[in-house]
Amino acid sequence: MPINIPDNLPAAKILESENIFVMTEHRAMHQDIRPLQIIILNLMPTKIETETQLLRLLGNSPLQVDIDLMQTASHKSKNTSQEHLLEFYQTFDQVKNRKYDGMIITGAPVESMDFSGVDYWDELCEIMTWSLSNVYSTLHICWGAQAGLYFHYGVPKYPLPHKLSGVFRHRALDLNHPLLRGFDEVFYMPHSRYTEVRQNDIEQVPQLQTMALSETAGVAIVSTKDARQVFITGHCEYDRYTLADEYQRDIKRGVNPEIPQNYFPDDNPECVPPMTWRSHANLFISNWLNYFVYQQTPYDFVEFNNAE
Repeated sequence: MPINIPDNLPAAKILESENIFVMTEHRAMHQDIRPLQIIILNLMPTKIETETQLLRLLGNSPLQVDIDLMQTASHKSKNTSQEHLLEFYQTFDQVKNRKYDGMIITGAPVESMDFSGVDYWDELCEIMTWSLSNVYSTLHICWGAQAGLYFHYGVPKYPLPHKLSGVFRHRALDLNHPLLRGFDEVFYMPHSRYTEVRQNDIEQVPQLQTMALSETAGVAIVSTKDARQVFITGHCEYDRYTLADEYQRDIKRGVNPEIPQNYFPDDNPECVPPMTWRSHANLFISNWLNYFVYQQTPYDFVEFNNAE
């Protein structure tokens, strides 16, 4: 089944060219079903690229999904046109009276800052508080995962000696858990960050369980026991060239970055990186949508809070 997105969203043409089922708003209005309502809080500077990556995964599902895009009002984007934001994005004030089956909070390039130093931190805290009673299951990605773990459970983040960038091997810890259903014992996922959360801190929080670990990248997937909140420290949504683009951007900025690990063949940036994480990325998002959004949220939103 398709994802329902605004007719003119730039991602639509890209996804249609990849044979991902996209339904226009006009067509969706004439279907007598209740699609899943998903809101994406997009904190990434490259918003159109991130939209496309997430919609690609959300569209690989038998479920019809209606998408809303949200931006923070307390931060002005420098990399996305105001025309795009005004046409396709809403602010928290515009959506706070709605209920959603699921929510995705993306990463953001602010992990080297203290949480309180991020200019939209107070607004994000308000949104995360709101999500507890207005969203059935929230998926937090990369810095969004660190922010959620810190805000909800006091789990701190720690600086790394250098940027963690590359595609890393992970071990699934509970293959019987619905989030990891169908996973291989070993899977791969990209990471791109300067900070980390640690297993020792997560083990002190009884509501949390670690679902996947990497010997190099550390904690990868964390969930509450009921999966109403899911935290993924990597970027399963990344495209083939996202890490390459980040690497070249850092070179231009004079950062002198290390070559992303386990990414370019023979560590040669001129080579095409193989995409070794796509199947597990699709499976993870499909599992989240199916088992903890679709099957758990009540059909009638009036009963939403009674389902908690």
